[in-house]
Amino acid sequence: MKEIIDALIKFRNERDWEQFHNPKDLAVALNVEAGELLELFLWKEAEEADKEKVKEELADVFSFAFLLAEKYGLDVKEIVLDKIEKNGLKYTVEKSKGTAKKYTEL
Repeated sequence: MKEIIDALIKFRNERDWEQFHNPKDLAVALNVEAGELLELFLWKEAEEADKEKVKEELADVFSFAFLLAEKYGLDVKEIVLDKIEKNGLKYTVEKSKGTAKKYTEL
């Protein structure tokens, strides 16, 4: 992930875009890109979505998420693994296996 984040920062800095990459705008951009990803599935079955376009939009989502994490000095691997651990406590296998219920309903 460090290699990806370093490449994103290099790309950004070469274009003098860091001035636009404050936390609020990175979060907004992340949401916009997630919306563009979601739009690929609108009025379609999941398998009908164009895989190449999904790949492009997903890369944009990851890029802005990584840049936002970098802005706050967060380690992506660490925060994702921490969240998995927290979710494991809320969604135990015994209670949540095979159901889409929220942990407050289990």
